[in-house]
Amino acid sequence: MSLLSFGQGIYAIDSGYLREGLAAIYLIVQNGRAAFVETGCNRSMPRVMAALEHLGIAPDAVDFVIPTHVHLDHAGGASAMMRQFPNAQLVVHPRGARHMADPSKLIAGTIGVYGAEETARLYGEIRPIDASRIIEAQDGMSVSLSGRQLLCLDVPGHAKHHIAVIDDASGGVFTGDTFGLSYAELSGPDLPFVFPTTTPVQFDPPALHASMDRLLAYRPPALYLTHFGCVTHVSYCGEVLHRQVDAFVQMAQQIGATGELRQKELRSAMAAFALSEARAAGCDLPDAQILTLLSNDIDLNTQGLCVWAEGQTAAS
Repeated sequence: MSLLSFGQGIYAIDSGYLREGLAAIYLIVQNGRAAFVETGCNRSMPRVMAALEHLGIAPDAVDFVIPTHVHLDHAGGASAMMRQFPNAQLVVHPRGARHMADPSKLIAGTIGVYGAEETARLYGEIRPIDASRIIEAQDGMSVSLSGRQLLCLDVPGHAKHHIAVIDDASGGVFTGDTFGLSYAELSGPDLPFVFPTTTPVQFDPPALHASMDRLLAYRPPALYLTHFGCVTHVSYCGEVLHRQVDAFVQMAQQIGATGELRQKELRSAMAAFALSEARAAGCDLPDAQILTLLSNDIDLNTQGLCVWAEGQTAAS
């Protein structure tokens, strides 16, 4: 079992998605009641159940399941969790709620990115969730976990169906993908490695800048990133990510090619940029190992930036 404790009733379960240390499922415990932020995928459930058993929490003590958005590395295990936790309510962005009740379009979109065989391998069967158990998290809405308020904020930029969750007990923010990713292997001795994630198809740079600033205004002592773990260099991460998002935009705009050639050139530029950012954070791993750890993210970022650049061209 991979269970990390951050104190104040906050735990992270390694979902086992793709590799260890890539995607977290957060567990918040208050007075014997529990809430999950993120769900991992169906294959994560044995780890989830083992964590609850270890902490002495019964399945019927889980009150909320809160995916930050409906990309399947964040929400793919939602239907499995709801079947296991009879008293839980699913809290999700209003734009994502319909995809949890009827996941057919969500699955089709994922197949468009990964292909049918890989989607089935990664995520298994995604079942509909009873709409009566779904709470649409309007901007500024809170849910109470045994008196502990979990504030849901609309934070577009990575996706239009994205929320962040602010925990009033700790002041920490569960950021989903709004503050990018931070892998421990790529961080230096003093500074974390952070990197934006521009998964297709809704990357929106101005909205992402605004969402990051909105969360920074709460002055959180810690950010809980889905990919992966607790980051406490909050102001530093904000400054770096703002700069990196601008660099992504410039990178995409400077490539004049189209189609497959644009994607190839942009991926090469993205890989070089990722290496330089890892070095700036103090990472001393070999280049090949850094690129292996980031390979999937570089691919997804490239695809997302290509979609965004094509949209800009069509709109001009």
